[in-house]
Amino acid sequence: GLSFGYSITKGPENATVLAGSDARFNCTVSAGWKVLIWLSQGSPVLTVTSSQGSLETTERFTSRNYSTGDEFTSELIIHNTQLGDSGRIECSIQQPSENNFAFLSVQVNGSLLIKNSTLTVKENQTIEIVCEALGWAPAPDIAWMTNDSWVDKSSYVTQQSPGSQGLHNALSTLTLTPRDTEVLTCLADIEALPSPQRAAVTLIFDNSATENYYSEDNRNTWVIVLAVVLSFLGIVLLVVLTVVAVRCC
Repeated sequence: GLSFGYSITKGPENATVLAGSDARFNCTVSAGWKVLIWLSQGSPVLTVTSSQGSLETTERFTSRNYSTGDEFTSELIIHNTQLGDSGRIECSIQQPSENNFAFLSVQVNGSLLIKNSTLTVKENQTIEIVCEALGWAPAPDIAWMTNDSWVDKSSYVTQQSPGSQGLHNALSTLTLTPRDTEVLTCLADIEALPSPQRAAVTLIFDNSATENYYSEDNRNTWVIVLAVVLSFLGIVLLVVLTVVAVRCC
């Protein structure tokens, strides 16, 4: 590169984006450059010349150009990225050992589902809550929360399986014995997501068995009290009748 008097001063950097969004890569060259070529997975997708600027052949690959002092920066923009765009992105100025490259990783945010939004559970009942993540790339990391606290990893099992068109599925099963009404949240995360995707279910704790116990106990108490009162009244009535009969005789 020294024989030509110009070189790549800063090459592109790795990028991870969600499918459907734009990916951007910068390549900066020193003064004296003539031609800069962008390649995706080894195939040229855009050419920039110092005399004519950007030569764009497709709407999916465009560029913006910046000049700062003696340096020139070409920004490659890949629009509406797809899973198949993942791979090597290269900046070339057509000199030996003067190609700089980075890697593009396109990830897919799939669906996340817990079939029931609410679920009623009884005291001492052990249940399983199933969370389905479908159509992700790569397979997401699954975690659980109860209210605002993380659930211990030993309480759930997550299984991953391949899906169609290079996508992945995950099935996470949480086993627990609720002791109160609570909100359970399943979280799925991949690097490109700004925050994990969530699915939640509300567990309604049914303590009617305990209430029925106390109601039954109260009814028994009233029966006993009523029996005692009636017995006392019966004795009093018997005494009164005896006194009346004696006086009459």
